[in-house]
Amino acid sequence: MYCEVGDLEIYYEEYGEGTPVVMIHGYGIDHHVMTGCMEPVFLKRKGYRRIYLDLPGMGRTRAPGHPMNSDQILDAVAGFCEKTVPGEPFLVAGESYGGYLARGLVYKIPHRLSGVLLICPVIVAEKAKRTLPGRSVFARDEALLKSIEPEARGLFERMLVLQDSRRWERFQQDILPGVRLRDEDFVRDLMKNGYPFTFDVDRLERSFDRPSLLLAGRQDASVGYKDMLQIADNYPRGSVVVLDRAGHGLEVEQQPVFECLVNEWLDRVRGHESSH
Repeated sequence: MYCEVGDLEIYYEEYGEGTPVVMIHGYGIDHHVMTGCMEPVFLKRKGYRRIYLDLPGMGRTRAPGHPMNSDQILDAVAGFCEKTVPGEPFLVAGESYGGYLARGLVYKIPHRLSGVLLICPVIVAEKAKRTLPGRSVFARDEALLKSIEPEARGLFERMLVLQDSRRWERFQQDILPGVRLRDEDFVRDLMKNGYPFTFDVDRLERSFDRPSLLLAGRQDASVGYKDMLQIADNYPRGSVVVLDRAGHGLEVEQQPVFECLVNEWLDRVRGHESSH
């Protein structure tokens, strides 16, 4: 399906009925990364309307005929939410760059949000200013890696610290479809000219007091984990979890723990809603 927001036609897929959950993927990929990790959770839980969008220039959402910065992409995501979930509260889940945009929604429209899930979120947009751990690898299938074409192999190795056949299978399902569809010129210009917001997204007027879950991989050499700890006070109802043996593919590398934590977050959201 497509949703018209300004000069954009934002592609999205929707499943189920009930409490809306808007899912925002990372930079340069598409909605598959979110369906891959979240649908196994929701297939066991009824009563949720899951909305997976493709950001501009990524997946099936075509880039506009002009460059965009993250402020404009955030406005497009907020407009998308207003059109697809008009006038009702919703949950938001964001992965990596999607976690950056999700915090943008916390900044702009906190009154609309019932809860927030951040998965390996970008905290510091400027790469040179991030606090990153050294690279680690805990499992490495050399024969498998030699069979992968170089570009995909390089991305796989950079993201994951568990580099085996099971994680490669998920990588092919969740990451590569978006890599193949993205508008290379658009995403390059976004990174070069306007990736950081023009405002401090974590300087909130008041803390976000709804159930939240902030997840990071201890060995995530892409966005790190220490910077996430610095924003914990913005989420007084947030569980802040750093998982060992997890890189930037935490949801795949530690899938059972990930699903357990997401279910516990959803339970807390339900408890909060029923108590109010």
